[in-house]
Amino acid sequence: MSYMSRYRDWLLNDYFDEETKAELKSIEDNEAEIEERFYRDLEFGTGGMRGKMGAGTNRMNKYIVRKATQGLANYIINYFDDASSPLSVVIAYDSRHNSPEFAREAALVLAGNGIKTYLFEELKPTPELSFAVRHFQAKAGIVITASHNPPEYNGYKVYGPDGCQLVPEKAREVMAEIAEIDDFNLIRTLSQEEALEQDLLEYIGDEVEEAYFQAVKEVLPDTELAAQSGSEIRIIYTPLHGTGSKPVRSFLNQLGFKELMMVQRQAEPDPEFSTVKSPNPEEEQAYTLALELAEEYQPDLILATDPDCDRLGVLVKEAEAFSSSRAVEKGEVDQSELSDEPEAVQIKEGAGLRSNYRALNGNEIGVLMADYLLLRLQEKGQLPDEGVIIKTIVSTEMICSIAEEFGVEVMDVLTGFKYIGEKIKQFEGTEQEFIFGFEESYGYLTGTYARDKDAVNAAALLATMALYYQEEENKSLLDRLAELREQHGYYLEDLKSIRLEGKEGQEKIDRTLEELRENYPDEIAGQELMVFKDYLNQEAVNCQSGEFKELGLPSSNVLQFRLADESLITVRPSGTEPKLKIYFAVRGGSETQARERLSLLQEEFMDLVYSILG
Repeated sequence: MSYMSRYRDWLLNDYFDEETKAELKSIEDNEAEIEERFYRDLEFGTGGMRGKMGAGTNRMNKYIVRKATQGLANYIINYFDDASSPLSVVIAYDSRHNSPEFAREAALVLAGNGIKTYLFEELKPTPELSFAVRHFQAKAGIVITASHNPPEYNGYKVYGPDGCQLVPEKAREVMAEIAEIDDFNLIRTLSQEEALEQDLLEYIGDEVEEAYFQAVKEVLPDTELAAQSGSEIRIIYTPLHGTGSKPVRSFLNQLGFKELMMVQRQAEPDPEFSTVKSPNPEEEQAYTLALELAEEYQPDLILATDPDCDRLGVLVKEAEAFSSSRAVEKGEVDQSELSDEPEAVQIKEGAGLRSNYRALNGNEIGVLMADYLLLRLQEKGQLPDEGVIIKTIVSTEMICSIAEEFGVEVMDVLTGFKYIGEKIKQFEGTEQEFIFGFEESYGYLTGTYARDKDAVNAAALLATMALYYQEEENKSLLDRLAELREQHGYYLEDLKSIRLEGKEGQEKIDRTLEELRENYPDEIAGQELMVFKDYLNQEAVNCQSGEFKELGLPSSNVLQFRLADESLITVRPSGTEPKLKIYFAVRGGSETQARERLSLLQEEFMDLVYSILG
């Protein structure tokens, strides 16, 4: 059907309610808006199905949720219809507009198909859903969330029985089932009362969370140290109006981190995310209120999680401020002796040391966590013989040098944590043992209790790591990061994103990637192109010899350029937002050298991209 035919069908079909029809009638004179809403169906990307809320096939609404869930139900019945265990699904949701309603709609469609649903009775983090799927031995899981997208977005993530987001092959099977539904009236559903009476809907509460906490605790190092000395670390935490508020605060307190201050204005769920421009812990503005609180509270760490609590960002006290505050606390110097220090660590009247914090990016957090885990495992004689760290192809290669010292393999996967979860499953029954997985976009996991990135786990790991270095080695996380760079080189990465909205924007993204694929440059910023990788066609070409090599990863519309100086550029469309993403990675002997090289690389390559975009 054409977009206009779809539009008219929604206006005339009795299945759609009057509120929906009124919204569609309001755009009847705006053909561009009609086309944008109906030119396609929402598709699964790296983060599942995600889009702006509103009426239309290219929007998130209860009808699209019902249709997607009917397709998922058909998939479950067709692929898991055996007597080994009952058919069941676990559903969780975040703090966004319509999230509870979308979750309930999905549960009632599953019930209408004879599939039992375990539905969380309040908002919960995405990683807890991943755990719960495994806990209940369910056939699938659903999370209603749009992660860190703006307030007008919502989404629908689907998980398999292993607790991992569906990888492309499985997602295509579900999408094929969805595509078969050409009449909304064919969607089967029950009322909530009927679902409860038939034991096809069960609300779940804190008992699952306690089991989840115990599973997380078992994979953390130095929990005894946290229990004994956790109060030596002061932490400010903000959930950015999302699902992390209760579980992160509760779990850190259980571990022994009692000096924990919440950013109260961001502690409660708020679908408008009214105190931030974007609820994204990657962006500095998300920490504004936390930094205001830091002026008085003087924390060692500032932690932030995104709305569905699967990604963690952190600010740490700068080295000078850290050293000075430790000296004051231990009685080694008097506060008055610090008056000649630089302004960043001068005493502020009535408030102690001035807040002075530096953000760690996702790659820095990842290498610090991995190094700490490897170090502690080695010291305890628990380092596995076939240990593996998994990262995405756009995450820092600094981890390769670190892991080599411990005799640990580093494995690359495509962007999206589901590919890390997929590898964990593949390790089952083999000698390989998963140690840690991370991606540069602030996602981390240690342990196999869940198969998605986990900010509850990451917050606890980071706090414990900071405590260990402070108490056992009298250093900060920044001190340790400096040591790693001294030893392995100064790796520096950056990401540039170009937002391209709507159908026209998607066409520009596709055209840019195709142009780069067909006419890639021989050199960039004075360095010869050595290897060109095309993950869509699953091949790499050695630009010096002309030899081709097959890539061992799934097909994906990603291009990668490796230069003579080992600099790396990766270009891909976002799987969750209308953006073209360009990743840059360099290595230098010093920070100055690395930053100069990065700046030159970005300037020349971005000029090339913009020339293609026109």
